[in-house]
Amino acid sequence: MKIHIKNGRLIDPKNGVDAVQDLFVAKGKIVAIGHPPNEFQASRVIDAQSLIVCPGLVDLSVRLREPGLEYRATLESEMSAAVAGGVTSIACPPDTDPPLDEPGLVEMLKHRAKNLNQAHVYPIGALTQGLKGERLTEMAELYDAGCVVFGQPDGLLPNLRVLMQAMRYASTFDFSVWLRPQEISLTGDGVAHDGEVATRLGLLTVPICAETIAISNIILLTKEIGVKVHLCRVSSAEGLAMIRAAKQQGLPITCDVTVNHLHLSDMDIGFFDSNCHLMPPLRSSSDREALRQGLMDGTVDAICSDHAPVDEDAKLLPFAQSEIGATGVELLLPLTLKWGAEMRLSLSKAVAKMTSEPARILGINAGHLSIGSSADICIFDPDHYWKVTPMAILSQGKNTPFMGMELPGRVRYTLVNGHIVYEQ
Repeated sequence: MKIHIKNGRLIDPKNGVDAVQDLFVAKGKIVAIGHPPNEFQASRVIDAQSLIVCPGLVDLSVRLREPGLEYRATLESEMSAAVAGGVTSIACPPDTDPPLDEPGLVEMLKHRAKNLNQAHVYPIGALTQGLKGERLTEMAELYDAGCVVFGQPDGLLPNLRVLMQAMRYASTFDFSVWLRPQEISLTGDGVAHDGEVATRLGLLTVPICAETIAISNIILLTKEIGVKVHLCRVSSAEGLAMIRAAKQQGLPITCDVTVNHLHLSDMDIGFFDSNCHLMPPLRSSSDREALRQGLMDGTVDAICSDHAPVDEDAKLLPFAQSEIGATGVELLLPLTLKWGAEMRLSLSKAVAKMTSEPARILGINAGHLSIGSSADICIFDPDHYWKVTPMAILSQGKNTPFMGMELPGRVRYTLVNGHIVYEQ
């Protein structure tokens, strides 16, 4: 299909483009910008007047719940939600059931996703077998099956020697290791930030030192081995300061934050709102402000949704017993736009945090609108406010702390490989 996208404001942070220009698509690729190629006859014209045309969003953490957890969500429902949110590239954590520790499981997931012809799925391979932290997976085989990076999503490995071995293995093949910096022995059964709110509500806590001790260990091992490390879901000002210092030393470390932690604090738990039961927990308002500033100064590289659909019954339990997670892939764009507007940031810089920057971290050729690249495109209305309701969310999980809020930014079209996969 040949598509002419006209009159839109083209924002491509990687190539430094922010101007009203036409864009031309043919055979799944971007073939021209500004003026059509010779003998170009569009089979579809999209008038993007007053709309933003940007690269398809890249989300670094979207739980698709397959294989094994289909009662929470299905591949079909979550990929439909992704493209409705303008997300065209998805990094899928390995904590499925069973975990993504076998090449056959990875190949099955890739095959299922490809047949849906929606967003691109990039599996994160399990760092250890069964994610138990004991024996390493065959990362080279998992890479050949389709994994792009390798991680341990539920906290630091309990045995640092195993983590060192994993880092050395990954370094040999130039693989990136993704770790959520949390010392499991200090987390225990904690469910909330160690502060006044948890004390008032009588909730068990997760201290900030659970994050900072883990970050310290990771930094020391990174310095020793030289492996590329990505720190997932940083939540504290102290942790961020340590990452900033490590980057200044030239260590190959990147990090991300979730849209939830950009806008919420432990105060939002209110009277045991289980939609705010997240991990890492929502920290103090000063931690939240540090994360917002860290994104501004480049210490934090990218924003992710940390999308985790949960069935309704699991969220109706008391706070401490409720299941961890919030749906978010459809909220990545509006909540990032909201943060950018509040910080008086240019639209191009806000868009970079969910396009070119996460693509760089993931190591994929995405997040830009270069001529010859795959036509993965998001077209949205930045001035359209919409209300977050269960009916407005396509994800099977309706669990979000932002339910009932009005947010800016409505996706009008999403293109993947030059095909319109979402249209409103």
